[in-house]
Amino acid sequence: MNRNSKRTTATPLGKLGSGNVFADLGLPNPEEELLKAKLVSKIAEVIEKREITQVQAGEIMGLPQSKVSELCNGRTETYSFESLYRFLTRLGVGVSVVLEDQPDWSRGTIQIVEAPSHDSQHEFAPVWSPRR
Repeated sequence: MNRNSKRTTATPLGKLGSGNVFADLGLPNPEEELLKAKLVSKIAEVIEKREITQVQAGEIMGLPQSKVSELCNGRTETYSFESLYRFLTRLGVGVSVVLEDQPDWSRGTIQIVEAPSHDSQHEFAPVWSPRR
């Protein structure tokens, strides 16, 4: 049996992924890798929205430009979640971690929830949530 067979669904047109490319590829710790990818994506988005250079972003985050470039190109292996959270807060993005006991003590999930813009009055909506 293929190691990816449980993560994908066969269709007449091909296979549908699980929603996590890291899991589909059979990489170790796919939920953590996807979380890091989402955090780095937000870092790159903020740099673009603020219209700052990687040099300026690096000064804000406390990194040389070359490390900002690596981050924006998805190189996350040397960074912890805490480091990525710290970079986001330095760039002006609030980060919240919510701990929630599961009623039946089943395995918990990790998800990223992006807050609505300040002019929006909608509830928070999950941006990403891994499949179990």
